[in-house]
Amino acid sequence: MISFDQVTVGDHLPVLSTNKISRTTLALYAGASGDFNPIHIDIDFAKSAGLEDVFAHGMLSMAYLGRLLTNWVDQRSIENIDVRFTSITPVNAQIICTGSIQEKSIIDEQKIIKVQIEAQDANTGDTKISGFATINLTENY
Repeated sequence: MISFDQVTVGDHLPVLSTNKISRTTLALYAGASGDFNPIHIDIDFAKSAGLEDVFAHGMLSMAYLGRLLTNWVDQRSIENIDVRFTSITPVNAQIICTGSIQEKSIIDEQKIIKVQIEAQDANTGDTKISGFATINLTENY
């Protein structure tokens, strides 16, 4: 586990790169999440809504950001994740998740870091989600 003393403002988390999001990925995610909105899995429905194709669930990319964080710290250390969804994620996008430490402080004896996080489409460079995570690195927290 990462300790408070090991991190410095400006440090980067190890990058998380996903496989391309396929139609199978969308179907499996729909089943796992219970989100069967046809805009994500039915191309005819998507086209009737004026789109060229289905697109990924926003929370799928959010889950990838969660994995970015839990690959780095124990999930119990994550106090808050606050993000904005900025654009849809098309089929065949490859998501690249990054993070960098923006703040490091001790508040009421709690060792807190603020991490800027982002999910981008590797194919286009388009940002899909951006925001911040608050991580508590207090030992025995």
